[in-house]
Amino acid sequence: MNDLTKGNSLKLIFFFTIPLLIGNLFQQLYNVSDTVVVGQTLGVKALAAVGATGSINFLIIGFAQGLTAGLAIITATRYGARDYKGVRKSFAASIVISVLMTIILTILSLTFVDPILHLMQTPASIFANARIFISIIFIGIFASMAFNLLSNIIRALGDSRTPLIFLMIGTVVNVVLELLFILVFHMGVAGAGWATVISQVVASLLCVVYIIRSIPLLHLSKDDFNLDMNELWQHFTTGMPMGFQLSIIAIGTMVMQAALNSLGTDSVAASTAASKVDQLCSLPMSSFGVTMATFAAQNFGAGKYGRIMEGVKKTLWLSGSFAVFAGGLVIFLGKPIVTLIIGTADENVIQLSQTYFNIIGSTYLLLSVLFVIRNTLQGLGRRVLPTLAGVGELSMRIFAAVFMVGAFGYAGAVSAEPLAWLGSCAILIPSWIRAVQQLRNLQRAEDVVAGNPTSEQLAQEASESAPSEPAMGVTPKFES
Repeated sequence: MNDLTKGNSLKLIFFFTIPLLIGNLFQQLYNVSDTVVVGQTLGVKALAAVGATGSINFLIIGFAQGLTAGLAIITATRYGARDYKGVRKSFAASIVISVLMTIILTILSLTFVDPILHLMQTPASIFANARIFISIIFIGIFASMAFNLLSNIIRALGDSRTPLIFLMIGTVVNVVLELLFILVFHMGVAGAGWATVISQVVASLLCVVYIIRSIPLLHLSKDDFNLDMNELWQHFTTGMPMGFQLSIIAIGTMVMQAALNSLGTDSVAASTAASKVDQLCSLPMSSFGVTMATFAAQNFGAGKYGRIMEGVKKTLWLSGSFAVFAGGLVIFLGKPIVTLIIGTADENVIQLSQTYFNIIGSTYLLLSVLFVIRNTLQGLGRRVLPTLAGVGELSMRIFAAVFMVGAFGYAGAVSAEPLAWLGSCAILIPSWIRAVQQLRNLQRAEDVVAGNPTSEQLAQEASESAPSEPAMGVTPKFES
């Protein structure tokens, strides 16, 4: 386990992010392998069928990811405060809430899959395959919830490497099974779905075995499950807003998917392939964001408020630098990569994918800011803010679907993403400015209690030591 409250913050953030980045890369390989294998073996229509379900998948699975990430923030905060009994209580409460939500999500998603596909104007030519694929993914919600919960809890204790190893194993299992089910057993898109579910089960079981063997802190007893309503409510009100945030974003994505579906199979296929490249290129930015949630939570629990602000500044610089590089990469190299993925000489699909890259790649810097600020605020326990930011994204996607698609066609549909990022940042950045002031006040109070000089005292001492020189002002410095 790693303590993120001590040592060089930039070094800790960077090396904590590396396993997350590799892990997220392998997570995307789950989806990319679906795209490559399906596109190369079953054709463009099957590829479009899998792609047309992406936003529905995000609606349900994204909720699971957000919920478990929110639950783990409480665990990380207690770990930073050295409240180990509280860590076990948090883990137990997270399990209870996750099991209940898994049951609800599975029932609802399987019940309404057909109406949702119809509502999204899924083309008739790909409807049957889309229904098969997404139904199998929904059957496996339990596996996705389990792996996300266990991996997030392990990361909350400062270990981002072990979940990476298990995810890598799961990805290899996914690719092998996918090839076996599609090429040998001729299961079609169902093979891709079942391969994904089984691989997630394997990764979840590995997490369970690791916790049993290597993390005594997470060994739960019957007493740990004696949870009062306050404990459950605290976890519920922290996890649910983050789950709703991703679901609200997914609803906006579904609105855009419906608009995209109306533009035809070529547009769906182009976005399916191009979005895979986009997701891979944006992984470092999202990984820095996930790191900041754990970093902020642990340091907030430890009362090291100035260290949080220092970490945010350094991470914004790192993530922003990569955003500029990644933007140029997708704009200039995206087209040949898409050609490799879809394995077709369809020039229209290739040109549409280049339009996607031009718009998305040029706005990556905005996305990098969004990831860092949003996750930091979540790590500080801002419960309602994620939902509000999600509403901002939803509003901008609806605007794009209603106005931009009709006016600009496929380019208008793609512009929904940067517009959504802008809508979210419009809410998050003012909230972060307020949070900075609160963190400064908390750090001043900590300095007073600890007997450390505050920034105002340092300024006064500097003035007294050099009375003949004009006051230059002292920038507040918040040391850990």
